[in-house]
Order: sequence, then C-alpha cells, then structure tokens
Amino acid sequence: MITLVQYIKTVPRIGRTQFLLAVLLKEEGTYLLNNSLSQKNEEFVVALTTLTYGGETLGRLPDGRAVFVPFALPGERVKIRLYEQKKRYARGKLIEVLDPSSERIDPFCRHFTLCGGCHYQNISYQNQLKVKREILIDQLARIGGIQSPPIEDMVPSPRIRNYRNYIQFHLTSRGELGFYKFHSDKVFPVKQCYLPEESINSLWPQLDFESFPELENIGVRRGSDDDLQIILKSNQPETPELSVEDLSVSVVHVSPFGSLVLAGSEYVFFEVLGRHFRVSAASFFQVNTEMAALIVEHLLNVLPEYVPITSSTTLVDVYCGVGLFSAFFADRIGHCIGVESSSSAAEDFVFNLDEFDNVDLYEASAEDVLPHLDAQPHVMVLDPPRAGIDRRALDAIVSLSPNVIAYVSCNPATLARDGARLIKGGYHLVKITPFDLFPHTYHIESISFWLKKNA
Repeated sequence: MITLVQYIKTVPRIGRTQFLLAVLLKEEGTYLLNNSLSQKNEEFVVALTTLTYGGETLGRLPDGRAVFVPFALPGERVKIRLYEQKKRYARGKLIEVLDPSSERIDPFCRHFTLCGGCHYQNISYQNQLKVKREILIDQLARIGGIQSPPIEDMVPSPRIRNYRNYIQFHLTSRGELGFYKFHSDKVFPVKQCYLPEESINSLWPQLDFESFPELENIGVRRGSDDDLQIILKSNQPETPELSVEDLSVSVVHVSPFGSLVLAGSEYVFFEVLGRHFRVSAASFFQVNTEMAALIVEHLLNVLPEYVPITSSTTLVDVYCGVGLFSAFFADRIGHCIGVESSSSAAEDFVFNLDEFDNVDLYEASAEDVLPHLDAQPHVMVLDPPRAGIDRRALDAIVSLSPNVIAYVSCNPATLARDGARLIKGGYHLVKITPFDLFPHTYHIESISFWLKKNA
C-alpha cells in the first residue's frame, strides 16, 4: 500500500504542500476539479433548472456539483454566494436575479427571502400546486423507486392567506417576536405575517416579553369559537413574565415538568365537520382547519372503495393525536384502536371520544405497541410526524397485515422511504392525493392508500 509521503515523491511537478492540502481538503469534501479550491463566500453565476423539495432550486457549479439556491426559479440565471460546501453539492445565497423567469411574480410580504417560513411567494398559487405535485412524484420515484405513481391533482387550500390557526414565534436577544431566517438559527424581528388567521394577527403585535433566555418559542392558537391561547414553551419550570393586560386570552406554560395555566384555559376547541375537538396547549392539531375537514372527508369517501366499513371492521389509528380521524369512524365500525405517545393528546383523545364504547387507546409509542398488538385490523390509518414511521413500527404494521393502509404524510421523502418498505412487505400503492395545507411554503401533505396484494 502506497503511503501519502511516497506518493508525494512521485509527483515532483506539484508543490508538496499544495498537494497535501488538496488531499486533506478532498477528504473534507471541498476538493474541486483541476485542483482549484472553491472557498466559502465565493460568488458564481449559475443557470437553475429544477425546484426541489425543501424550497430550493437546483443548478450546477462550474465543477459539476449540484448547488441549491432558495427563492429562485427554474430557467433563471442568477448570481449566488456560496455559504455551505460539501463533496457532492453546495448551497448558495441568492445575490441577484440576472435573467428572471416569466413565471416570477412580486411577493406580497416584505419579509420574503429573509424569513424561512415562505418559499414560493414568487410564483402564482396555481404554479405552486403544480410544482408541489411534481416534487412529490420525483420523491416517490427517486427515494421510493415508485415510478408513475397513481397521483391525483393537488387539492388547493380554500384560503391561501390567513389560513393558519396556530403560529410559532421565537425571541430575538431584545425580546422581540421573530422568525428564523432560512437555513439558519438566527432570529429576526417580524413586523407582519400573512399566514395566521386574522384574530391571531390582531393579538401577537400586542405581546410584550421580558428577557427570558430559557423560553424556546411562543405559540398563538385560535379555536373555532375565536378563543385565543398563548403557549409558552421552555425547558425550565420557572414561568416567564408576559404582559396580557386587557387581553381576553388564555396563557399556558408548557415544559418537561408539565403544563401550567397562567390565565384562562388549558385548551381550545376546534370544529371539524360538525364535531368539536378539545385540543390542549401541548397537543398537536392540523394548523389549517378547513383543509383538515377536506382530509377527513377524503378518508371517509375513499376507504370504502377498498375495504368494507361495517360493524365488523377493526380500524387501528396510529399516531392518532386528539382523535381527529377515529372520531369519524368510531360509529361506523366494530372496533377502533388508537395509538398515541403524547400524554396530552391521549387525554384529549379520551375526552373527544368518550361517547363511544368500542374505542380503545394505547398511550405509548407505535414501536412499543404494534409488535405486541393482539388484534387483526382490516384498516390502519397512519399519520406520523415528519420523521415518518419507525422501522420497528413499520415491520409490525406489515406483520399485522391490514387489508388497507391509509398513510397521511407531511413529508414526501419519508413517505417514499416508508412506501418502499411497504412494497417489500406485500403492498402496492393504489391512490395518492396531495393536499395543500401550507400555501406559499414547500411543505406537502398527502394521503396515500396501500392495498395488500391478494386482499
């Protein structure tokens, strides 16, 4: 085996120090072709070709590496400054659009390109729907190996502004409410936001915080009855000072030590298709209430196409949360089983489905419950977090062998990964419908139906 020193002796035309530096940099992933070294903050002019999942557009550097640029569009020639370098790719900050795309429009928010919350304000909403559908197809093909998936058109959001029933802020060093910058942990003070519902936008500019470094974030949630709730999250039991004089709102401090109600109530109620759901401060609920109703309707309408929904049906609702899906199936089937690891959401689930005698709930992680579940489900509804389904839980799902799996996904990459595992386990994808729960962002929600072969 030739050593580095011996190899240097065989290449006298290259400076030994320069060659050694090049070898070391290559190992770190920054060595480029023809021995040139591209430095962080170096500027390039590149042509961009494809929008990718994550809110960036793909181009190529002169050395052939992929470069990802936010807030730019396919077909544009742009000037960028590199801020992250890897062996096979880099990321660049958009400095100037030299040749703009004909699809480019003016953003409606002053914070666009500074804020990391919105990614597609520079294209029309119809183009956003088209782009997200194409990205979902690409993720399923590249990651999951699922070619030509049976995908429907994306269901648009009834509202493309002021659609969020929940918004989360961080604090600047001066105690100002703000958002993270794109791909950064730096917080900038925000002056406006067009995504939260209007009553939330009327409240948050009135909030005044004292310095409290332990405060991780501040959430503001609005229930269907216009009840407003401020959720303070930290890792400490001590509560921050917050001035809410003359404001009719609830305030809850959430920490690993539990939830402490500082004012008002610990929960709000949401109405979906005529049913009311209690949602505690620490519990998750879909942030687009109108789209949550469309998702429920879709499940109710499509599942009977693949499996009978009768008094003999057993349905397992994994990552069931506060019971949004279980509540609409419980009175149509024989047995409903929920699985939820959040104690707060589990308590809400029990409250929201208390009227039913055919419902059981396991308060534990899916990977702990499913391998030991003594049931033969006909249907499984999966609504995992962005990380997707734990491998142990997925193996148990395949072993339980439900006839149909309805997978509600908020991340096409983990959906594609889990889908590939389901295919190996004997399932095939029969339908997938994307839903635009988050206009102007790169996030893609979808519902896919997986049928057991020979079921």
